[in-house]
Amino acid sequence: MAPAKVSGFYRQGNDWFCNAGLPSDITIFVDGVNFHLHRFPLMSKCGKIASIFEELQSTHDKTSTTKLEEFPGGPDTFLFAAKFCYGTRVEFTARNIIMVYCAADYLEMTYEYGEDNLLSKAESFLHKNVLRNWKDCILALQSCESCMPRAEKLHVLQKCLNCISMMVCTDPSLFGWPMMMYGSLQSPGGSILWNGINTGARIRSAESDWWFEDISYFSVGLFERLIKTMEARGIRPEHLAGAIMYYARKYLPGLGRWQSMQSSKARTVASFSLTPATVDQKVLLESIEKLLPKKKGKSFCRFLLGLLRVASILGVNRTCQDSLERRIGMQLELASLDGLLIPSYSDSDTLYNIDCVERIIHHFVSSEPGLTLFSPPSLDLESSPSSEPLRKVARLMDSYLAEVASDATLKPGKIRSLAEVLPESSRPLHDGLYRALDIYFKAHPWLSDREKEELCNIIDYQKLSVDACAHASQNERLPLRIILQVLFFEQMHLRTALAGCLNVLEAESAPTVQGTVPTEMVGHVTATSETAGQIVQRDGWVTVVRENRVLKVDMEKMRSRVGELEEEFSKIKQEMKRVTKSHSSLSSPRMVARKLGCKRLPKSSDAQTDVVGSTGPTPRPSVEQAHSSRHSRHRKSFSLF
Repeated sequence: MAPAKVSGFYRQGNDWFCNAGLPSDITIFVDGVNFHLHRFPLMSKCGKIASIFEELQSTHDKTSTTKLEEFPGGPDTFLFAAKFCYGTRVEFTARNIIMVYCAADYLEMTYEYGEDNLLSKAESFLHKNVLRNWKDCILALQSCESCMPRAEKLHVLQKCLNCISMMVCTDPSLFGWPMMMYGSLQSPGGSILWNGINTGARIRSAESDWWFEDISYFSVGLFERLIKTMEARGIRPEHLAGAIMYYARKYLPGLGRWQSMQSSKARTVASFSLTPATVDQKVLLESIEKLLPKKKGKSFCRFLLGLLRVASILGVNRTCQDSLERRIGMQLELASLDGLLIPSYSDSDTLYNIDCVERIIHHFVSSEPGLTLFSPPSLDLESSPSSEPLRKVARLMDSYLAEVASDATLKPGKIRSLAEVLPESSRPLHDGLYRALDIYFKAHPWLSDREKEELCNIIDYQKLSVDACAHASQNERLPLRIILQVLFFEQMHLRTALAGCLNVLEAESAPTVQGTVPTEMVGHVTATSETAGQIVQRDGWVTVVRENRVLKVDMEKMRSRVGELEEEFSKIKQEMKRVTKSHSSLSSPRMVARKLGCKRLPKSSDAQTDVVGSTGPTPRPSVEQAHSSRHSRHRKSFSLF
């Protein structure tokens, strides 16, 4: 096999040789590769090699081999330094500059060993070419993984990070083209002219996310360093959050559906020559959680929920999960139902991670200013703007309960504790709770009436709508005791509605148009309500079914009677309006009475005259009593209208 020659050097297996025409007198081992070289070129340029062999000569050690431990950049970088020592032409690039810089420092190739030493040349190329160019900075940082500790010690790493942060902070639209950071490279965008000459260059978009793709090729540690540097420089938190979300979505594929899909971006020139970093997803997620800024937003909340879902799959540490749950709880009103439906990946017997959602709600309650677990029922939620997030979360939790209620493995205690996490005042209506429990009872037909009653105690039946009451009164899945309570409160709703109707009529009618029939009706409703209350409180449950049927019949009669009464009231209302619009002469009490079909009652003197002046026989006392009774009834009926 003929040796391969490369710029005066050739390789045979794991050995490198220099074809200088002289036998080698020194052998250097670097990461398992042997370099058979000559002392003079190396010792004249490298202070470290010179000191090593001077020490060997002082100890009368005739060996001409040495081993360089932890050499930055490995054998390839040492070959670059060896070629420089032999005067062979070498080429500095953005990919090797940081490793060459670190190797020159390791070998002590400083001014003491010549003005044109490797360290000064590498430093000059770094400042004049790399740090002024976005693409070269990206390439240099990505290629320095093997010598990161020494690069950080020499402050080369921080210089590159600072330059990238400065370029990100700078709005590209503030500069003419070509910009200094791009040098002679092309940039994505439309072609432009420069001094009348078509350069073929393309202007980069001035959007704030143009740099997300390029930095996404960094390793987790380097990406973390860059984000912290940008944060210290004062880059806006929303831009940092966008870069972190972009990076996480690239290396955590499960986040794709939990982030709003972003439009495909044109990849920069740097990205075409880069390869994605190899990352540990668990380490990545734990690092990203620490980097995320404290911000709120629908897309950001959705991203956090996606992170929490992936965290439960990867099994990250408890601190990371707690922090994610706390962040989500602080903006729970912006969450969506599908984001909260986190499957249970542990040994839990439930389909969804109920405990996680309950902890999130606790964080929300504790983060709300002035909100405690106990709130007085008299709190007017509608008049309080600060209660809007609480109402949104209450509606979200009702939907969540209805969604998880169909899980056959869900225990009654779980759904009860989840329903009672929010304060009582958070729900103006309990229709959502009733719907969730109805679904739960349908999916768990084996529950006893006692267990159902304990769950139904979380519902305030006074906060059920008319439709919910109507549905509950005919719901066969509810215990009889609960149905009776619903019927009782339904009667209370009817009584309230009737009282409101009477108040409207009293406000629109004349003061004299009041009577005793509505009072009797209200008394009848009250009596029926008291009867229902007695049935509810009765200890004997033997005849409860029969009493329930009787109560339903009474309710039907009551509803028909209320309907008739409403028709009579509407007729009276229309008649009163028509009478009011008529001529003033027709508005006298006598004409009103005639219009309404009421006869004028004779005065006491007239009645006596009729009786005394009668030529017929004197009526019997019973007849007189009947007449007087009839007159009194007429007076009552007249006073009603």
